Amino acid sequence: MARRCEACGRGSNRANNRSHSNVATKREQHVNLQTKRIDGVKAKVCARCLKTLTK
Repeated sequence: MARRCEACGRGSNRANNRSHSNVATKREQHVNLQTKRIDGVKAKVCARCLKTLTK
């Protein structure tokens, strides 16, 4: 299963690792996914959506 929020569709972000000599290598920043039960169904939801769902 993809690392994607089931509520808003947010996915991974590509960024650079920077070494001491400032050489850039690609890396992936993942979404802060939490498994929560919403209306009796398990869903992978990002932390931002979880905040808005609890309001």
